[in-house]
Amino acid sequence: MKKIVINKSCDQFFVSHKAFVRLRELGQPEALQEIDRGAYWPHAAAPQEPSLNRCGALIPRDDEKLVRVVEELRAEANGHAAELKVVAIPDDVQWIIVRTDGVEHVSEAHRTWG
Repeated sequence: MKKIVINKSCDQFFVSHKAFVRLRELGQPEALQEIDRGAYWPHAAAPQEPSLNRCGALIPRDDEKLVRVVEELRAEANGHAAELKVVAIPDDVQWIIVRTDGVEHVSEAHRTWG
């Protein structure tokens, strides 16, 4: 089964600064390229600080390190106004993340024409 991280809140996908630091420790490539805005204010990077808990938006949702960190930290992995959840789907499914009324879910990819 393939695991994918989605956001069940009506806001954007972000991981917390704590999750971001853990992703960097694990060597996650997109996290290593992103600027660590909390590095200079580590005590201010608490969960209630929105500007420092908007990390990891460019990390692929099926990244094994992202899944690992969300499973390890649980609610502490949630970025500003996010509610992250790991869902499992069969390995052979081509998938997309769909937002309905701001809440994400995973759907099987289908062909569409405009």
